[in-house]
Amino acid sequence: MFNIIKHHALQAPNHIALQANSSAAFSYARLTAEIDAAREKMQDFGNETVALALDNSASWIVLDIAALTNATPLVPLPHFFSDAQLKHAVQDAGATVLITDNPARFGAIFADVITHKSTIEIADKRLMQLQLNIAPKKLPKNTAKITYTSGTTGTPKGVCLSKNAMLSVADSVQKLTQLSPQNQHLCVLPLATLLENVAGVYASLIAGGTVHVLPSAAVGFSGSALNITKLQTALNQSKANTAIFIPELLSALVLACEAGSSLPHLKFLAVGGASVAPSLLQRAQTLGLPVFEGYGLSESASVVALNTPAANKIGSAGKPLPHIEIKIVENEILVKGANFLGYTSLAETSDQWLPTGDIGYLDADGFLFINGRKKNMFITSFGRNVSPEWVERDLCQTAEVLQACVFGEAKPWNVAVIVVKADATGLKHSSAGLQANIHAALQAVNLTLPDYARITEYVLADAPFSLENGQLTPNGRLKRDAIWAQYQEKINALYKETA
Repeated sequence: MFNIIKHHALQAPNHIALQANSSAAFSYARLTAEIDAAREKMQDFGNETVALALDNSASWIVLDIAALTNATPLVPLPHFFSDAQLKHAVQDAGATVLITDNPARFGAIFADVITHKSTIEIADKRLMQLQLNIAPKKLPKNTAKITYTSGTTGTPKGVCLSKNAMLSVADSVQKLTQLSPQNQHLCVLPLATLLENVAGVYASLIAGGTVHVLPSAAVGFSGSALNITKLQTALNQSKANTAIFIPELLSALVLACEAGSSLPHLKFLAVGGASVAPSLLQRAQTLGLPVFEGYGLSESASVVALNTPAANKIGSAGKPLPHIEIKIVENEILVKGANFLGYTSLAETSDQWLPTGDIGYLDADGFLFINGRKKNMFITSFGRNVSPEWVERDLCQTAEVLQACVFGEAKPWNVAVIVVKADATGLKHSSAGLQANIHAALQAVNLTLPDYARITEYVLADAPFSLENGQLTPNGRLKRDAIWAQYQEKINALYKETA
């Protein structure tokens, strides 16, 4: 990666590589110098694993590429992790050094293991470097990055990735999307998210383009809340022609554009992290938004398949990247190519077929379709298999439903726990008007479903599913066990009433 950046610096030294804000630009020549300086400072770490806890910034990218070049294992820490999850990730990876721009939070989390504090300046930003009394861990050979994903459980799982795996993905994305030096990419997702790190930053820098990297608040994020106006402003002011979204962001953007907003510079908006309703993609297409769905997993260094302008089929996750092979075994998707090295807690793996846990199929044209998670599928008392993601996705495209979680294991019919769009209905939970609206929405969705997948009854949620209440993962997936624990009495009562 560093050699590619140095090549761009020789060819076009003054071309902007990183734009941190209106007055802080890093040309390819300057970025090369900053990475070199960071590499020298990191030489003192030897083979130690380093944890990185920064908001989106040029410093994050400089430290990341310096670590990649120095073969220093790096652990990016997402700011949305709880304190317990952060401590687990650092200890699980055996990180003995932590670099942060939030010393108050991380100083408190690791107060009992900090042996030394010092400051370090990277890309014009003063950071705190903490030396930690944590036992080093033997990692799989060639581990360059350990990415943590909380999945559907509270304890994050460490996925060990090689430099070659990540750069294979970045190179494929760059070629498929035809990124060029004219590319202007806005980092919307946290850089600690592998998707933004690899498919956003690496792919753009390989192309010799410009990466706009702003603090999360500047692109509209405050905790888990989103200010769509700020996000639109950042997209327009940066003149970004590429960005990466999760479905929740796309839904907010589509609503804003339907209300009259525009994004004239945008050329390629990738959306991933969870399944996207075809109806939402069709609405985006009607607006002229260049939205392309993809699919990936941490164990394959993020992107596995992607729709592009040259090959786009709404409802699919696109075609596999050039370096990826896919096969379907008993409805489960298996992937080969750029596979991870192993988990921190398990033995090393080999680059063989990786079971993804996702169910789906490849159509005759080679497009990948995802039907849901194998472990989430339930079987009704009539022996029918139901993939709840399919039903939930369609429910959430109605005017009344914000979020939905479907249950029906060993039951004759299905129940949905529903979070209503209060701002769309203007009605209270107890009102007859709200009940009528939800009933109409369920009926409309049920008409599109086979009888065994339809929703017969529903429970209104007490509050939205969120990170804060433990009912959502950081990438927006439902924590079904937590939701079931909260609402099982109400759900079981519905079945008893009709028994």
